[in-house]
Amino acid sequence: MRSHQRDFAPDRRIIFLCLIAVVIGAISTVAAFVLLNLIHFFTNLFFFQTLSFADRSPANHSLGLWVIAVPVAGGLIAGLIARYGSDKVRGHGIPEAIEAILFRKSQMSPKVAVLKPLTSGIVIGSGGPFGAEGPIIMTGGAIGSLIAQNFSMSSAERKTLLVAGATAGMTAVFGTPVAAVLLAVELLLFEWRPRSLLPVMLACAVAAFCRPLLMESGPLFPIHTAPVGLAAFAICIVAGLLSGILSAVMSISLYRVEDLFGKLPLHWMWWPAIGGLVVGIGAYFEPRALGVGYDVISDLLNHRMILSAALSLLLVKAIIWVVALGSGTSGGVLAPLLMLGAGLGAVIASLVPGSDPTLWPLVCMAAVLAGVLGAPLTAAIFALGLTGDFNALLPLLLATGVSYGFTVLVMKRSIMTEKIARRGLHIYREYSVDPQERMFVQDVMATDIAHIDASLSLQQVSHDYFGTGQKHRSFPVVGAEHKLLGMLDRELLMQWIGKHDGAQKIGSLFEKIPSVAFATETCQVVGRRMAIQHAERLPVVVNRASMSLIGIVSRSDLLKPAHTAFHEEHIRERLFNR
Repeated sequence: MRSHQRDFAPDRRIIFLCLIAVVIGAISTVAAFVLLNLIHFFTNLFFFQTLSFADRSPANHSLGLWVIAVPVAGGLIAGLIARYGSDKVRGHGIPEAIEAILFRKSQMSPKVAVLKPLTSGIVIGSGGPFGAEGPIIMTGGAIGSLIAQNFSMSSAERKTLLVAGATAGMTAVFGTPVAAVLLAVELLLFEWRPRSLLPVMLACAVAAFCRPLLMESGPLFPIHTAPVGLAAFAICIVAGLLSGILSAVMSISLYRVEDLFGKLPLHWMWWPAIGGLVVGIGAYFEPRALGVGYDVISDLLNHRMILSAALSLLLVKAIIWVVALGSGTSGGVLAPLLMLGAGLGAVIASLVPGSDPTLWPLVCMAAVLAGVLGAPLTAAIFALGLTGDFNALLPLLLATGVSYGFTVLVMKRSIMTEKIARRGLHIYREYSVDPQERMFVQDVMATDIAHIDASLSLQQVSHDYFGTGQKHRSFPVVGAEHKLLGMLDRELLMQWIGKHDGAQKIGSLFEKIPSVAFATETCQVVGRRMAIQHAERLPVVVNRASMSLIGIVSRSDLLKPAHTAFHEEHIRERLFNR
């Protein structure tokens, strides 16, 4: 029994990270509160010309044709902030967070922490058809990153705290801590380790506990559907497929529009104002398409909107959302996608007599989110947390899985990664246990090894081991009781021959403790050690105390786990009827 080998790598710094994550969770909750109130403030300022933090729908404005100018003004201000403040405030937040995690060592600037919520508050408050989740993910991530940068940390540890801040902010806005943790796992962390998972869980839990102190508690869209039967199985599959198609159409449309903006003979600073013009025109005909639209989502989920009105509203919402986001302004994608998915579900509900009319808007809402994000578990549990409707869990899982499967098969990338890919940075979102972590040095090392006895002279070693016809580049040198003294290669031998008498014993020239591998270490650990030291081979010893040589591991040996993994993935066998 290998009692020294564990399921997880022990790391006591996890306690330190968890303590900081608790603080980040609380601060991100305050940041979410500030962002939501900025949206309320600018909504009142732009549409009602009052200084107030009251939660009012921009659809109730009395501006007439002047409403067209309001989103234009918001877009112009956003463009100026991005141009002269920080261009990192552009976009919907999640791709920018992923890019910081994977390609910028999880470092964010103080400007982002301040300007992102300000810009998003202005854009959404001036009628931008966005949600607050993307901006708060970016803002919370910036808070986590900034706090981490004040301590001596690795980029992997900074990543953990960045994600902790991002998901804590999402928890504070929506009250969905479990979905936020799953978002971290499926979209942000790119790993599953206690070091990263536990701080994120703590930060989200803290945000969930603090949320009722600053905002309303309970589900955002409380509904209750009837338990489903077997007849719902086929409808869930159809709903998932249609949601996947809608997800693909929205994703493709968004980047086609972005390409069109890129061809304009204008600096990108002016693009949000142009997008705002389209928003304003759409809002003149459909005022409820303005802003976050939580009231519209609630009406769709509770079957309080006639189908023709819903379709008209959703068509306008889809157009202005795609154009506005494609213009490079600042705002989130989750709330608009929830609305579009709920609209699709309302159509399905009208075509399925006898079913619960509140179920299918909820199911499609989650399924569209799963297809766009490429995160089915997050989408299903997010919808569950928003509504508190546990009767819908099974339909949610099935529909989100079907939608996710469809988009994986037909699309190269999601909305979250396409933007990063357009900057020349590729992201591969599949991850599994590295085969080098599953195999140990003792499984791949060579045990029948040639070694040099420490009692031999320099002249003997040069003739016998590095003469003509010798195939090895280096050899381990061992003394009494097979104790390893070091590794000797031709370059080191030539240096010693130039400095010492040829009759000197080779064992007397080793002074430093050699770098070694242990049989019980994983191939991944030893591979990293070899890469850092630029070594092609490492001697394997029983333990540090005895330094007794038992084998040699080379770079080529470390490829054996990859060969095993290839066979597991690609060699197909029929185990029965042989």
